[in-house]
Amino acid sequence: MRVLRRPGLLDALAVLARLLTGGVWIWAGLAKITDPYGAALAVRAYQILPASVADAVGHTLPTLEVVVGVALVAGLLTRGAAVLSALLFLAFVIGISSVWARGILIDCGCFGGGGFDPDAADRYPWEIARDVALLAVSLFIVVAGNRRWALDRLLFRNTSTTSITTSTTEEA
Repeated sequence: MRVLRRPGLLDALAVLARLLTGGVWIWAGLAKITDPYGAALAVRAYQILPASVADAVGHTLPTLEVVVGVALVAGLLTRGAAVLSALLFLAFVIGISSVWARGILIDCGCFGGGGFDPDAADRYPWEIARDVALLAVSLFIVVAGNRRWALDRLLFRNTSTTSITTSTTEEA
């Protein structure tokens, strides 16, 4: 808990968390955004969603990943972007766990690709561990909020303290 008593360190950790998670989302989204058909096939390979829903998710997901990533890196709507990030990582953990439990051997499609992969079962534990770690980092960002070096602090300044100070000074 000593970390919480050192705001400079908490600010630095929050910024690093935003950059790490946001960078992962941007990388993942850009790897898939130029191949919407491949992204849709990767989502279909999980055999969880109906084909039409899987196609819609596959076409939408890369753009959503880039938007969430850019928002986290910039510190724009930080808590909302971090909540979306956590929900996406949770969905990926569930998806990968599901195919692993059902014996389906596919590349996760996390950074492009997807489809059958005979060696996938060996990678599932590491992919789940990675996504759980990034889920935890996303939840840390939710708690830490818009720390230093975030556009949120510039765009959404709390002006209520200024008006209270001004009115108190005028009354005296």
